Amino acid sequence: MGKRINRQSVVTLLGVLLVYAIVQGSILMDILPPFVALTLIQVCIFIILSTSLNLINGITGQFSIGHAGFMAIGAYMAAIVVVKFQGPLMLALLAGALVSALAGFLIGLPTLRLKGDYLAIATLGFGEIVRIIFLNMEYVGGASGFSVPKTITWTWAFWLMVISVIIIRNFIYSTHGRACISIRENEIAADVMGINTTKYKIMAFTIGAFFAGLAGGIYANYLYIIQPLTFSFLKSFDILVMVVLGGLGSLTGSILGAVVMTVVSAALSGWPEWRLVITAILLIVMMIFRPKGLLGTKEFSLSFLGKKGEKNASSKD
Repeated sequence: MGKRINRQSVVTLLGVLLVYAIVQGSILMDILPPFVALTLIQVCIFIILSTSLNLINGITGQFSIGHAGFMAIGAYMAAIVVVKFQGPLMLALLAGALVSALAGFLIGLPTLRLKGDYLAIATLGFGEIVRIIFLNMEYVGGASGFSVPKTITWTWAFWLMVISVIIIRNFIYSTHGRACISIRENEIAADVMGINTTKYKIMAFTIGAFFAGLAGGIYANYLYIIQPLTFSFLKSFDILVMVVLGGLGSLTGSILGAVVMTVVSAALSGWPEWRLVITAILLIVMMIFRPKGLLGTKEFSLSFLGKKGEKNASSKD
């Protein structure tokens, strides 16, 4: 078992390094089209957003659709640190993520007592309140937007995405993550067994908000300008669709959903009037044949490599 896990880890690491090397080499040789580079950065951003929302919706079993609000807080806070205070990029990203986490904690305290549709409405309202605040705040440009110098590169976006996924994965497989899963399965039973359900729901909500703020900071420091309209409730629905497409409760499913939706959206950019229609049709067809998402609650693994190795070893014996 240990050898299989080690083999999977090594193969996964080699795959990650290979993807980074291929893209970075293409950028250095100037053979990667700007549109493709933009799409790859967006893939990294949406992977962080979808995996962090999956921690709230899929792992803990809550129903939040206000993720764009946390993304907006992280984006504007990071932009303020960089533009207004001339702070370094890492400090800006960390500040945006921490302020988003604080907002998630403060919002989570009252709203996580709600369930189902009521929680969804409350988080949706929070996201819209955040957007309206930035829309009327002249300090950050208001409706016209806030210009931010481009300081994020492929290296920054990729490795921040990798670190984010690793941290979220480790949390899910920790005792805290198991407590969150027990809340998803049966909150009453978890409460009876002595699990502090409120504590773990707020913990998951805060961690999810932290990484949403980090993704917002990456977004702000790559696309030159941020506008409140970008962080409307439609952005929250886009992230939610990625999570549902990949499979609620599946971390690798969220990654797959983010990649598929981002690439499909980019491929259909030439037909803006049909993009949403075609995307909606694809989702309807997928939900008919795969109602639990592409991976459901399962995780993609490389266990077949371990089984193959074991078969070869046994055949030699």
